[in-house]
Amino acid sequence: MSTNAVPPTVSDVVAELERRYPPAWAEEWDRVGLVLGEPCAPVRRVLCVVDVVPETVAEALDAGVDMIVAHHPLLLRGVSSVAPTTYKGRIVHRLIKADVALYVAHTNADVADPGVSDALAARFGLTGLRPLHRPAPGSPAHGAGRGIGRIGELPEPMTLAELTRHAAAVLPATSWGVRAAGDPGRMVRTLAVSGGAGDGFLADATAAGVDAFLTADLRHHPAGEHLAADGPALLDAAHWATERPWLDDLAAILREAPGVETLVSDLDTDPWTVHAAPPAVDDKEPRP
Repeated sequence: MSTNAVPPTVSDVVAELERRYPPAWAEEWDRVGLVLGEPCAPVRRVLCVVDVVPETVAEALDAGVDMIVAHHPLLLRGVSSVAPTTYKGRIVHRLIKADVALYVAHTNADVADPGVSDALAARFGLTGLRPLHRPAPGSPAHGAGRGIGRIGELPEPMTLAELTRHAAAVLPATSWGVRAAGDPGRMVRTLAVSGGAGDGFLADATAAGVDAFLTADLRHHPAGEHLAADGPALLDAAHWATERPWLDDLAAILREAPGVETLVSDLDTDPWTVHAAPPAVDDKEPRP
């Protein structure tokens, strides 16, 4: 990369991101786009993160970045104040004082082709990809290849137990790990994946006839009812772990701009930080 290249501006980076992930593709409830930053400010270094939290903000400031590109919105719900006495207000103030721009690509990146779930599918080597949940006809995001989640074929069939161990190995490590629901010996050839919270797509996975569905944030009752209705086996990973793979694809896009250095945050921002497995069956037996 030439050191003499004129760096792009915040507006230039935004234009490239919105070419790949048009804001019109986002869900109506979502809040995507430029959150903070002067449009004319130069951008020489970018940090890609899943969550805008104090830890990733500190990482950005320590790295001297000019811009953060995040997956999850900082201001998804309305606020009446960004005073520094509030959690989100402190983040906003730190970024503004440091002249760090903030941009969000959320459900518009989820639905894109390639998007968040393509990066997740790549971790499993899935082939023959197709969307799990397609946008409604007539919606801005409707189009060939676009949609939430991906369905594909595993390189080699695995039992559910084997796939669960494999998922824990190929996904970013978290305290949550990966848990599964269903017959451990069930053979899995077709796998659906959806980055982030995915229990709203259980019916789509059933309708698609896949053998298993991997996502995050699965709840007790919907999962139990899904399995009782002979739905696909379920794998539940940490929310952060299912979306972190996309940051590598995002960084590759941003590196195409001359003069931009792009970093990826590997800080685990999943809120669950401690995991304790139950003792083995043999350990439960009284010892002489």
